[in-house]
Amino acid sequence: MAAKPVRVGRSRVRVVNRVLLGLAGLLLLALGAAVLVGGLDLPRRWNFGLPGSWPFDGPDDVLLTHDDRRRWRDEGWWWPTVIAALALIVLLTLWWLLAQARRRRLREVMVASGEGEGAVLRGRALEGVLAAEAEAMDGVDRARVTLRGRRTAPEARVRLVLAAHAQPAETLARLRAEALEHARASAGLDRLPAEVRMRAVRHRAERVS
Repeated sequence: MAAKPVRVGRSRVRVVNRVLLGLAGLLLLALGAAVLVGGLDLPRRWNFGLPGSWPFDGPDDVLLTHDDRRRWRDEGWWWPTVIAALALIVLLTLWWLLAQARRRRLREVMVASGEGEGAVLRGRALEGVLAAEAEAMDGVDRARVTLRGRRTAPEARVRLVLAAHAQPAETLARLRAEALEHARASAGLDRLPAEVRMRAVRHRAERVS
């Protein structure tokens, strides 16, 4: 069976991480701006008005007044809503932490040997074989491979340092057809998705006399 196409780009979890960090950053930025405008009394100094819902009107204002803090406590829906919101935040946080844990380095890979039997292959051994075969290709100066995912469905993260004469498209095609396909076939995997990152080797400037 032919190897599946190589994935070049961001993983799903990495995108989620960046979205969450971006949203948290925007929220903190908006809150900081509200505090700064009120704390420095900018509306009075610069002579401009604020919306009625603006949380801070001046240096002596607070985010929540005493009446605001006690306004909803006697309502029947208040505490169930608060508890449900906190539970949802906890569940989302646990999901995010588990997603990070799944991205750690894979220690073992389950190798299918046929007839329903299987063996366990060390992840570092398969990483070393992949890296060695990648470095043996023309135009590849150095290679580093990391396996992630589950041991029954590993994913490879490949980083290549290319020589000056290397052709990235040709190198990627050979990596997919040779190194990744050999690793997939030897481990008896149906597919071995990979994320490949390439960069050119850096040379020091030569002095010309």
